[in-house]
Amino acid sequence: MPGASRGADEHPDAEPGKAGPTDAAEAAAPPGFRGALAERATGLNAGALAFVMGTGIVSTALYLGGAHELSTVLLWAALAGFALLLPVQAWRLARRRQRFAAEFLGPRSFVFLTIAVSANVLASRLVPDGHTTAAAAFLAFGAVSWLVLDYGVPIALITTLRRNPSFDQVNGTWFLWAVGSQSVAVAAASLAHTGTGRVLPVLAAVCFAVGVVQYLLIAGIVLARLLARPVRPEGLMTSVWIFMGAAAITVLAGVRLAALPTAATLLPRPVLMGSSVVLWAFSTWLIPLLLALGVWKHLVRRIPLRYDTGWWNLVFPIGMYAVTTHELGRATGTSWMVTTSRWEIWVSAVVWAVTFAAMALSVLLPGGRAARGHSPRAERAPRPGNAA
Repeated sequence: MPGASRGADEHPDAEPGKAGPTDAAEAAAPPGFRGALAERATGLNAGALAFVMGTGIVSTALYLGGAHELSTVLLWAALAGFALLLPVQAWRLARRRQRFAAEFLGPRSFVFLTIAVSANVLASRLVPDGHTTAAAAFLAFGAVSWLVLDYGVPIALITTLRRNPSFDQVNGTWFLWAVGSQSVAVAAASLAHTGTGRVLPVLAAVCFAVGVVQYLLIAGIVLARLLARPVRPEGLMTSVWIFMGAAAITVLAGVRLAALPTAATLLPRPVLMGSSVVLWAFSTWLIPLLLALGVWKHLVRRIPLRYDTGWWNLVFPIGMYAVTTHELGRATGTSWMVTTSRWEIWVSAVVWAVTFAAMALSVLLPGGRAARGHSPRAERAPRPGNAA
């Protein structure tokens, strides 16, 4: 299960050096199988639905690459993950409110937007298969979740007095603020191609515009954090790859919008395509930088490479970049982009397979945390200076 093993960037947020809050019900968890299940559910990472995001977008990439059977397998895996992980998160909200609230008010609270993004990724994937009713249902859930969380997370962070804000707490998961808006835009624009109404094109255009502004704001904050404050190699999170993924999904939203009638989208096609090309170029530029940071962390500073839920924050941007390159190449008639995207699609599939295998091994092997009886109550939160 995603979230069974967590690295330095995957712990619930608490005061440095202190264990996270514990509910009375958690302390009284029943022994045996039910107790183990409750403990595992309690320790589930708040961003565990990144598994659905990564699996869903790689399924979309494989569909565009012509591997329809493999794409269908991953689609079912994403649907199963959504059906399993969403009720567990609801259970945590109902039965572990104190822990849930601590995570929601912490520096990684934007990971809760994976709930909305995963639903919208599934919606856009179901459209080409002709499952428009199911896609509309996922979009409705995703749009409502996005509306609640897109306002709820920043309002909670601004108004709470239960945290000690620090510039060191800025991290790559904050880009999910923009990714959430663009996921609604992509799903709405995808569904708009199957109908004639004006609601979906307008919704897609508004979310696209909001997401662009959010991306620019967060990019400035995160880049300033990385350049102005020291970054410990063990604290450099895989979520920094969402920097690239947020730009890529913005490009995809722009391309899908540009394919709709201009009168319906409120935005001129030259504006959509021009901004898409600029952001695709920027997301491409980011890839060598992110790879270099990974080399610095794992090869130069010799930080061991161990699986944690944050690996899915790597799968999603790589899959999204492959889809974006393919769609932008088709929209602009650039044959070399379409050709390059075919290689990128299989790279994303390999990254997904490696991540899935690492996740399975972390759960099944005797040396895994779960097998050792690891308790989420014993986890310590990382120091604020470690959150890159």
